Amino acid sequence: VQLQASGGGLAQAGGSLRLSCVASGSISRLDRMGWYRQAPGKQRELVALISTIGIDYGDSVKGRFTISRDIAKDTMYLQMDSLKSEDTAVYYCYVRTVRIDYWGQGTLVTVSS
Repeated sequence: VQLQASGGGLAQAGGSLRLSCVASGSISRLDRMGWYRQAPGKQRELVALISTIGIDYGDSVKGRFTISRDIAKDTMYLQMDSLKSEDTAVYYCYVRTVRIDYWGQGTLVTVSS
């Protein structure tokens, strides 16, 4: 599975961005799919995840970010609202299928205060 993320860029605090991640194959039967991020000097952390159990968000983005997917387009999205400077990071899309993890190349989000 190959993943291509896009939509990153520069936003002002309080603004919005939408990230997209296109998969090379069908996303209808994946075990998990979602977004992680890594800020400079920090570990990669969960942003949002869709699994067979449901949808989970990292504590720092709950109520501000929304994950969704369009199975017909093999694409998942991350709508980011009320952005904060601490949301600045490289965002990676992720899927798991047949117990193998796949990562996209990352897209940089920079939020200016």
